Amino acid sequence: MKIRRAAVHELLELWGYESVHTASSNAKFFCDNIKSGNAEFWTLDHEGELVGELYVFYDLEDKDFADGRSTAYLCAFRVRTDFRGQGLGTKLICRVIEHIKDLGYQRISIGVDATDAANIRLYTRLGFTIKAKECIEDPCDRDENMQPRSCPCFWLLYKEV
Repeated sequence: MKIRRAAVHELLELWGYESVHTASSNAKFFCDNIKSGNAEFWTLDHEGELVGELYVFYDLEDKDFADGRSTAYLCAFRVRTDFRGQGLGTKLICRVIEHIKDLGYQRISIGVDATDAANIRLYTRLGFTIKAKECIEDPCDRDENMQPRSCPCFWLLYKEV
């Protein structure tokens, strides 16, 4: 198992797009931020296949999520179903947290569905114990006008590093 930073073309492939020109508004938002250095795409690789993903945003319009100085935001965390329960997702998140900490950030935020008991347990175990606020807009989910999309309520949690 290998944890590494991945490239924009890998994001497009993983999300099922041939190029950024055919991608959804949301995929374009992620790609543009990765290209500009405002976001990073981290992967969990198994025998050359991407089986997990996690993204970091360093600055977003809603500064409670990421402010470009002290708070970074983790989002779109996924581990393929057949690789869950082995601690691989925990290793991915911990590796990315260490990277963010090395960059000088003091706080990391992450969103979690208030009804997702498994992820709440995981994030609490990893130190995301401060409930910052309840959110009804996801700053990293963009509509066709590149505006944050409304979503079911989720919690924004903080971890001090």
